[in-house]
This record gives sequence, structure tokens and C-alpha cells, in this order.
Amino acid sequence: MAVKTFAAIDVGSYEISMKIYEISRTGLGEMDHLRHGMDMGTEVYKTGKLGPEHIEELCRILCEFKACMDTYRVESYAAYATSAIREAQNAMILLDRISVRSGLKIGILSNSEQRLLHYKAIALKEEDFYSAIQKSTAIVDIGGGSIQISLFEKDSLVSTQNLRLGVLRLADQIHGLDLVPSKHEALLSEIIDAQMAIYKKQFMRGKQVDNVIIIDDYLSDIFVRGHFCQEGGYSNRELLEELLYNISASFRQELGRRLGIPEDKIILLQISAVLLQRFMVMVDAARLWVPGTTLCDGIAFEYAEKKRIIRPSHDFEQDIIACAMGISQRYRGSRRRGETLVQICLAIYDSMKKIHGLGRRERLLLRLAALLSDCGHFISMATVADSSYNIIIATEIIGLSHLERVIVANVVKFSHQDFACFEHSECGQGIDRASYLTIAKLVAILRIAQGLEAGHGRQFNSAGAQLKEDEMILTVDTDKDVALEMGHFADSFDFFAEVFSIRVKVRRKRGS
Repeated sequence: MAVKTFAAIDVGSYEISMKIYEISRTGLGEMDHLRHGMDMGTEVYKTGKLGPEHIEELCRILCEFKACMDTYRVESYAAYATSAIREAQNAMILLDRISVRSGLKIGILSNSEQRLLHYKAIALKEEDFYSAIQKSTAIVDIGGGSIQISLFEKDSLVSTQNLRLGVLRLADQIHGLDLVPSKHEALLSEIIDAQMAIYKKQFMRGKQVDNVIIIDDYLSDIFVRGHFCQEGGYSNRELLEELLYNISASFRQELGRRLGIPEDKIILLQISAVLLQRFMVMVDAARLWVPGTTLCDGIAFEYAEKKRIIRPSHDFEQDIIACAMGISQRYRGSRRRGETLVQICLAIYDSMKKIHGLGRRERLLLRLAALLSDCGHFISMATVADSSYNIIIATEIIGLSHLERVIVANVVKFSHQDFACFEHSECGQGIDRASYLTIAKLVAILRIAQGLEAGHGRQFNSAGAQLKEDEMILTVDTDKDVALEMGHFADSFDFFAEVFSIRVKVRRKRGS
């Protein structure tokens, strides 16, 4: 059985870390874990850029990580930056400097990509993760720039939302007010409660939360080392509040010495604890699980998953789909219509794999576009194309990169209006020629599905697609006359032929 040596690097907002693993079919074996505290987030969130001193220090640390990788003879690696670098105006210059100095290529994770990797890290503890999300469970992912709250029910993602309540942002607010430490907790609670109240009103709506899972860089470690959790990482609200009491001003120096934390970092620990405690109070949750996993674990898990070394039991792609369905529901989209469009789109897509040349990921993007195709009607019937685009661009879909979200938004947009050639297109947001062609192909398929669904409405049952040389035969199960599609949706058929050089014919299923 082959064993691969892999390194995962996380360039975080206030810490740079690297884990080296041995990966085999039996799982991930951690060989080494290097950490270097470095507060990049505060500078970036305040000034918009990372300064020369921090850039130099970052390059030096990553050069040391590279030397360690060489010592372990690492075969593959993946390195990602998160919130601080993502928001830095000089990110591209910084990444080029790192590449030249260390030879490491650093990718920038979108917020939704980062959060999905955190979920994959939790899934390494398969039995506990699967058991937790069978009940109503909230995953609270606390970062430097924001927190992500994701709700699961019966093994399915119900909703996910990002709140700009990261520990470094809150620390900067507290520092700017020049308060005595004894006043910190009360002020933090007031700021957090105001945002949590809005979240509860919009996304909770009476939902009960049985379990809370915490992901963060400081609090999780302290829970374990400070004996504030039981075997397996399980804890409760009472132990969390005991920890908060120990972080109070009068015990701060003692706690720092006991747990090996610099006193100036205690405020970050306190903010994480208050964030978690206020959320648990809001949802009236008593049970807490601290899995102790990190982004590096998620990076390694995804690598092993892509190489088919590990096969997860949880379907993370279904979480992405569930997120899109939740967005559609929020904007009063028709579930029946969305499912019908998905059925037709996938039938066409799967029948012509050799023609469109796209893969599994693009198939997922088509499915998401079908589910979200009518979300813009919530805002305006007259400007549904632009309204749909704006909703999708402004709404996070967990697991998608920013570019993928832009592709989905454009597919929905151009399924409602004329498609422009690349030189005159308004796709925007960094769309290159390859992405433009992907959009064109997915639009062509979605338009055909919309034509069939609109023509048959509720009398439409099912559809099949079969490719015969230069013809696509769509067979529909309906009592209605298929001549309606051929007459009213000629433009959609013409565009499909323009993109794929394939004509479309619609036939009724025999016996209908």
C-alpha cells in the first residue's frame, strides 16, 4: 500500500502553520506540526495592505517551512492564504515575492472554500461528525476576519452565513476604545449580541440547536490543554463559562503562564470565548464538541480525497447543493421547477460528454444554476437577469470559489437575456476565455431546459436525452403537444446549435 508524504500550509490572519502527513488508505498520520504566530490581519483590516516588515517575516518563515519539507522529502504540498491576504490590496505582489523567495505557490481561498475545508477536517473524526449532524447542529467557525455559522439537520446543510465578527476585527474595536480589561467582556457581548439578533431573526426562525461544534485557532487548543472538556473533546456551556471566568482580568496573567499564552494574546482567546458563549446562549444550546482540527487537516483531507486515497462517507457536494436550494427557498423559488430543470439539464449534459468537453465540477455548476434560475423574480420580473446575477454574486455558496460563483451567476443571467460575444460580453469579475466558453455551454443547455419546463409547466413529468450524430433527441413524458417548444423557443434551439453544432428535436414519449 503506497504511502505519500504531504505538507499542508495555512497562511492565516494571525498564525502561519504547516503540518506534514503520511497519507495512506488507513488515514492521515501527522508527522510534524510547525506554528508561527504573526498578526497580519490587524494591519490589513486597518490599512488595506500588508507592510514590508510583515512581508519580509512571512517570506522568511515560509523559507524555513520549505527547508523542513525538504528534510521530510515531501512529495506534494498545498499552501493557502485566508482572510488577511484575501483582503490585502497588494496580495498579488506579496504572493509573487513568496514564490520567488521560497519557491512555494500560495493559493488564496475564498471564504466559502475555506469553510468547506474546515468541515472536511471535522469529517476526519468520522463517527463523531456523522453522529453530531444527525441532530440539529451548528458549526461555529471563528476566524480573524469573520465567523461562519452553518446549520445542519439530519445530515444535511440547512443554511450557512458569514458574519464580520472575527477576533482581530473585534480586538481592533476594543483597542480603539481604550477600555480597562474588566470592561471588555461586557462591551464584546453588546457588539456580538446586536449582530446575533439580526442573524437569529433572519436565519433561525425558531430552529432548535442541540449541538454546537467549534472551529478556531485559539479556543479549541485551550479547551483541551486547560481541562475544560471531557474525553473526545466534548464539553458544555457551563465549562465554557468557567473558562471565560478564568480569562477575566484578575486571572489573566496566571492563565497565560499556566497555558503558555503571551498576555497580549489573551484578548483573542477571550473574544473567541465570548463569541461562542453568546451564540450558545442565543440558540439555548448546552452541548459543545471541540474536535481540535485545523485548516491544514482539511487541506490534507481534500488532497487525499482528490487522489482517491480516502473516500469520505459524508457527501460534501450535497452540502453545496443544499446551500443553493436554501438560497432559492429564501427568494421564494419554485422547488418543483428547480428539480425539473435539474433533471432536464443533467440528462442533456450527460448525453453529450464528448461534445461539451466539461467535467464533473462544471456539471455541479450547471445544477446550481438550474436551482437558482428564477431567484431574481423575487426582486423584479422586468429585470430578472440582472437581479438574479446580483443575488448570486452577493450570496455565499459554501464550497465554491469566487470564480465558480461568477460562472453560476452569469449562466443564470444569460439564460434570461441575449448572450454576447467575448469581446463585448459583460461577464466581468475576471472571466477569462476558458470560463467564458464554459458559461456559453452551460447557458445553451439551461435555455433548452427552461424552454421545455415553461412549455409544459405542471403537466411535465420527465425527459430523456439521446445524442445521434448531429441531433439531440429530447423525449418528454407529457400529454401536451411538443410543437409548442419548437415554435416558441426557436432562439434557444438556435443558440444550442451555435455553441455545439447540434440540432435539437423534441418528441413526446410513446403512450403519452
